[in-house]
Amino acid sequence: MRAVVVLVAVRALGLGTLAGWAALEGRGAHKVLAARWDSLWYVRVVEHGYSFTLTAPDGRVLSDMAFFPLLPWLEGGLSAVTGLAPGDAGLVVSALAAPAAAWAVYLIAGSLYGERAGVFAVALWAVLPVSVVQSMAYSESLFTALAAWALWCVLRERWVLAGLFASAAGLTRPVGLAVALAVWVGVALAVRAGRGSWRAAAGAVLAPLGAGGYVLWAGLSAGHGPLGYLSVQGDWGNGFDGGLAFARFVGGLLAGPGFAGGLGLVVGVALLVWLYVRGARQGQPWPLLAYTGVVLLLALCTSGYFGSKPRLMVPAFPVLFPLALALDRLRPARAAYAVVTAAALVAAGYGAFWLLGSGPP
Repeated sequence: MRAVVVLVAVRALGLGTLAGWAALEGRGAHKVLAARWDSLWYVRVVEHGYSFTLTAPDGRVLSDMAFFPLLPWLEGGLSAVTGLAPGDAGLVVSALAAPAAAWAVYLIAGSLYGERAGVFAVALWAVLPVSVVQSMAYSESLFTALAAWALWCVLRERWVLAGLFASAAGLTRPVGLAVALAVWVGVALAVRAGRGSWRAAAGAVLAPLGAGGYVLWAGLSAGHGPLGYLSVQGDWGNGFDGGLAFARFVGGLLAGPGFAGGLGLVVGVALLVWLYVRGARQGQPWPLLAYTGVVLLLALCTSGYFGSKPRLMVPAFPVLFPLALALDRLRPARAAYAVVTAAALVAAGYGAFWLLGSGPP
């Protein structure tokens, strides 16, 4: 419970800071949390089904099929039961999903490195610079909760539950296939160790059904064939290019007035790679490494709006485990708590600045 309390406290600090900042500007925090950017697209799916398109200034046709269905399904169901507006129902989903994610993150990190490291892992996930997205009517909290519980089930070899959680994650975001890969890796290791079973086979079959089923349906419904979902994403400017677009973006910053920002991005990516390698050397299980690697790869090596990159990496929580272990070993112990407190204050301030400014697309 301590980890969940930490998450709730940090989220309350962030929301309080956002509300105060918005009030000083004569604005409301509710709109940026539930009625802007992707939140509006989810609401349209709830209200009209998958039928809305928007023509961009350059002629591209943006379809709501780019958005996976589990969050709008939950918003619609909760709205029908409670009478809440769909966007507000999305806030409730995130408010419940974030602690659920924290609980699973704590269990995973705690089982690997000890209870205190598990609490620090949750604290670090809560104080990410863009962690305010965990409180928005977005899918980050929901996806992270489903992915984390799937990974926990993989580590405990509860294969059917792992497959069900992975399939649900696949109905939430395209990167749900990373969760399916983690299940497959876990099943392969179990089979290699002589622990294969019908449950393992069932988990492996269930894991990709959510993402695969939606991608197939969206492609056929859009009239582009079985893989037509790639065309839907392409119209949004999203596609896997091996990181070329991101490299050009960083290079443009380094060559111009945005040098400091470009340098910061280079340092940030280097830190992520170092943390990933460090986690591998510290013995992170292969399913976690497979999951984290795919989440980071897709975030960094796809084209699209680069302002979205930080929030796309929010579900990559295992990359924080080496830092959690370092905080656990830091002496005196109060120094670790001071670091987390300072990070929470910075995240609260940055989150308010970010949402009341450019914000996530």
